[in-house]
Amino acid sequence: MIRKLASGEYRLYSRKVDPKTGKRRNLGTFDSLSQAQQHEREVQYFKHHH
Repeated sequence: MIRKLASGEYRLYSRKVDPKTGKRRNLGTFDSLSQAQQHEREVQYFKHHH
């Protein structure tokens, strides 16, 4: 899940809420939307890759 920050950067959040904090986990901040989307694909691949 990608959100645009007030600073103009994009931050990738986990899709599920972290039960410990009650918030989404920050998975990285990127300068451009395309970089964030690329990283989201990498994360999903890693999660589903055994």
